[in-house]
Amino acid sequence: MASPDLKHRPLQQQTDDDMNHHLRNKNKNSAAARRGLKSLSLAVALPLSLTLLDIFLFGSSGRYRSIHKPFYVPSLWTLHLSCVTTAFLSGLSAWLVWAEGGFHRQPAALGLYLAQLALSLVWYPVVFGAGATRLGLVLCAALFGALVGCERVFRNMNPIAGDLVKPCLVWTLLLALANIRLVYQ
Repeated sequence: MASPDLKHRPLQQQTDDDMNHHLRNKNKNSAAARRGLKSLSLAVALPLSLTLLDIFLFGSSGRYRSIHKPFYVPSLWTLHLSCVTTAFLSGLSAWLVWAEGGFHRQPAALGLYLAQLALSLVWYPVVFGAGATRLGLVLCAALFGALVGCERVFRNMNPIAGDLVKPCLVWTLLLALANIRLVYQ
């Protein structure tokens, strides 16, 4: 049952239109991918570089190297490596939440992320720089609380982002163990 009003496009015109549409979509997708890559690199590089600067300025502690450490207290290089890894993971998880629009929907997520970032950056100068080990324990407890809050809020936005925060919780326990050893040496 053919309609007399129906017009067929020639096959060549059909493929040219399809190719133009495909190229426009490809250009849009590659531009979005470039923007996403830039924001990802910024979200990871900023906390990572701040953490590396923190370690460079305050990370060498002769007192921590000289104390006798049982097997469950991490060495200084393990502490530094876990700090850098945590900065990477927390930046990546924050980017995943940001990409989902989570910071706009729940502004508390951004506050919790910035709080945990600030607390993790303050620990080195307080404990190794100033030698305030008891205050370092308080910082570890506050950091653990901020990370638990991040994990819960991030999980609501993006389950993978919530899972990326879990190793950061283990890192906080490593910090607390190192800090307890400094308090009770």
